[in-house]
Amino acid sequence: MSEGTDAVGADRALKARHRAMWAWGDYPSVASHVIPEVGAELVGACGVRQGDRVLDVAAGAGNAAIPAALAGADVVASDLTPELLEVGRNLAGVRGARLEWREADAEHLPFADGEFDVVMSSFGIMFAPHHQAAADELVRVCRPGGTVGLANWTPQGFVGRMFATMKPYAPPPPPGAQPPPLWGDAEHVYELLGDRVTDVDAQRRTARVDAFPQPGAFRTFFKACYGPTIAVYRALGDDADRAAELDGALDALAEENTRDGVMEWEYLLLTAHRTGTAAP
Repeated sequence: MSEGTDAVGADRALKARHRAMWAWGDYPSVASHVIPEVGAELVGACGVRQGDRVLDVAAGAGNAAIPAALAGADVVASDLTPELLEVGRNLAGVRGARLEWREADAEHLPFADGEFDVVMSSFGIMFAPHHQAAADELVRVCRPGGTVGLANWTPQGFVGRMFATMKPYAPPPPPGAQPPPLWGDAEHVYELLGDRVTDVDAQRRTARVDAFPQPGAFRTFFKACYGPTIAVYRALGDDADRAAELDGALDALAEENTRDGVMEWEYLLLTAHRTGTAAP
């Protein structure tokens, strides 16, 4: 078997694990109940207008895609996990939003070069394991002069610190995979996008989270609903002592970052324009 065949097989296996991880728990509840405003903020920052052709990459259940559709855009919501897309279809129906839902790998998007006016991702593309491949696809499918918009958790913010807290308890990442919170580092994103974009605007913002006023509430919710957290605990298996250690570490992190029942989760909101000129 050739090295190329081995690499393809390994990538498929990795993506299958990612797909399964995000189907665990209830990520739509995280997006809708914990950080409900951020998707609409990203849509506003991207300047989405009626008639724009918009792609939401790693859209989950559409926390950004649905607001874009409600703004009058022609929206495609793509995600690796079909279970999340099905939840999104139902949510869109309830809210009266019409958009297309497509199963797709962020590192291999099934769309034409320059097909979209706006290409965005809200806490989604950061979990694609190969950052450069995902960034290349973001740029490729955006038309010259179009907008790329991203909202990603920062390494030094609460969620970035949560991943750092879980890391000692998690299996080692596969070769070549990069940590998700790097997408919240503006310099890292600059390097990924390079001179293919211009007019870059990067702002650190905070999501105000008041869903976990009591000690332990954050950890309990994320153990039940958030795929990456569920995956770490599952990897611990029957090791009750290690699981208890992780419980304590997550509780301590949440307590340290809670003031009067409120947490502030920092994220990077970045927008840029694709370089080049549109075809006449």
